[in-house]
Amino acid sequence: MNTIKIDAEERAERARRLFNEGYNCAQSVALAYADITGLDESMVATITASFGGGMGRMREVCGAVSGMSFLASFISPCPTAGNAEAKRQNYALVQQFAECFRKQNGYIVCRQLLGIDRPKDDPTPSARTAEYYKKRPCAEYVYDAALIVGRYLSSKQQ
Repeated sequence: MNTIKIDAEERAERARRLFNEGYNCAQSVALAYADITGLDESMVATITASFGGGMGRMREVCGAVSGMSFLASFISPCPTAGNAEAKRQNYALVQQFAECFRKQNGYIVCRQLLGIDRPKDDPTPSARTAEYYKKRPCAEYVYDAALIVGRYLSSKQQ
C-alpha cells in the first residue's frame, strides 16, 4: 500500500455521499478508499457490488463491514497460499474492523442492524427514494465503517 494522506472524516463523508448517490453499502466504503487499492473506481465498484444488502440482499454480514474487509485485503495483504502469518494478520485486521463496528452499532449482521426478521430479501434493490433514506440507517453505517478504516490508516501513518 502506498503512503497516502488519509483524512478519516473526509473519507467517511465521501462514503456517505456515495451511498446517497445510489452505490450500495459495500461499494460506498470501498470506493471511499479506492486509491489505496491500486484499482480504478469502476473495478472497485464491480468487485464489491455483490456484497450490498448483507451479500446480495441475503441480509447477512453488513455490506459496510464487507467493504472494510475488502479494504483489509489491500491494507494487510496475503497474496500467497502458504503464508500463514500474512493470513493471520489479515484476519486479525478484519476482526478488529468488525469489532470496532460492532461496538459502535451493536451488530455486524445486516438484518439485525435493520431489524428485519426474515433471513433474506427479494433480490430486487429498493428504490432509492427520499422515504428510503429517511427510514434506513445505512448511510450512517457506511460512514462509521469508512471512519474506522480511516482512523486505522491514519494511526499507521504516524
